[in-house]
Amino acid sequence: MTTDSPTTDSPSKPTIVLVHGAFADASGWSGVIKRLQREGYTAIAPANPLRSLLGDAEYVRTVLSTIQGPIVLVGHSYGGAVITNAATDLENVVSLVYICGFALDEGEAVLNALALGGGSSALGEHTVVRPYPGAPDGDGDGYIDPEFFHELFCADLPEDEAAAMAASQRPAALNTLGTPSGFPAWKTIPSWYLIGSSDRTIPAEAERFMAARAESHTVEIESSHVAMISHPDAVAKLVMDAARTAVRA
Repeated sequence: MTTDSPTTDSPSKPTIVLVHGAFADASGWSGVIKRLQREGYTAIAPANPLRSLLGDAEYVRTVLSTIQGPIVLVGHSYGGAVITNAATDLENVVSLVYICGFALDEGEAVLNALALGGGSSALGEHTVVRPYPGAPDGDGDGYIDPEFFHELFCADLPEDEAAAMAASQRPAALNTLGTPSGFPAWKTIPSWYLIGSSDRTIPAEAERFMAARAESHTVEIESSHVAMISHPDAVAKLVMDAARTAVRA
């Protein structure tokens, strides 16, 4: 068994690392990756384990440790909570980008953050839980009920695409939702935030609250929760804005 040596990237462009969230997988970044690659960026979209917040963050840190040079770290949804913990004290992470993501504060959990800013989400009412081997008591894999997947997760995508995504969704262990976050990387690393004004998974009110708290460079677009799929141009532009600002700094 061999260990990959660190990759060497262009000194003029940071490597873009894209972290997916729950109910999705790395393929959701495909449209964004194509646009980044056309502009000469190296992009990596690792598989987020979705097993535990701190464990998932540690996994992403191991991926980051293989990359030389500056990194722009991007997180969608629960992936935002992961990058918030993964980037702490990593000097080569120069920017954080949240795409409809959880920019948690220390001690805050995903479940708490859904109510920030006075918003509300019906996600908990439409979650299907299935057991997995070795799950602690009270834990299990959470899926969005396929009957509500289109409405809650990706209302601006075609119905047949939403149905396929619902059938292939990757679940997250329920414990990921209630685990308190550690010290947030956004307190020391500049951040960017894309708000989906029609997001029904994370309320737009909560996204606005988290973006303002983190003092993020913020854009808001008319989008469902999966802005990286329905609006890849806007997401890629925000990521490149973060990358260019980091290079100039």
